[in-house]
Amino acid sequence: MDWQAILNSLPSLGEGMVATLKLCAIAAFCSLLWGTLMATALMRAPPFWQRILRIYTSLTLALPLLIVIYLLYFVLPEYDITFTSPQVGVLALTLYYAPYIAQVIRSAVEALPRGQWEACRVLGLSRTEQLRDVVLPQTLPQMLSPLVGLMIGLIKDSALLSIVSVQEFMYAAKQAISDTYAPLEIYLTVALCYWVLNSLIDWLARHIEFRMTRYRRGMQH
Repeated sequence: MDWQAILNSLPSLGEGMVATLKLCAIAAFCSLLWGTLMATALMRAPPFWQRILRIYTSLTLALPLLIVIYLLYFVLPEYDITFTSPQVGVLALTLYYAPYIAQVIRSAVEALPRGQWEACRVLGLSRTEQLRDVVLPQTLPQMLSPLVGLMIGLIKDSALLSIVSVQEFMYAAKQAISDTYAPLEIYLTVALCYWVLNSLIDWLARHIEFRMTRYRRGMQH
């Protein structure tokens, strides 16, 4: 094991990890926003727009992320629509993961008993009060695990963006390998960093879920 190669590469790998975290944070926020809007539209929009969104969802579920990246980076410029590499990264991840998020949100909301919605109307609760006091306390614990799983997938899939010269973690790793000629050491370091990062996110999500569901365990006792 060439420890010196790892030490020499740490600064550039660190910069790559920071770039990955920034890009994934923006993509995660955009995906959650677009996914929430999609879920709302799938439940409340006119039938025409619901069909459009279902077609978009079915296409996304059927395509690999790599195809989406290629379409945005190589095909759209043929029609004078050009994005920078980071913009392609954020847009590809957002378009790809938003439909999954929409399905998670929609399933959680639709799982609420119909009687609760009727009770909200009888009590005269506004939309905001329904969301704050009835919907979110019950659906967030159900949505948290699948949403975190999707966010972890988003972070892992961000490694594909190195093929279109997005200067993220895997791009930095390839540069480090070309400088050190130590692929085993560099890729092991990268794998360890991804494992630590995603394990930390998973642990944090479990901790939050535990705190959010304390009242249920108290009621069971």
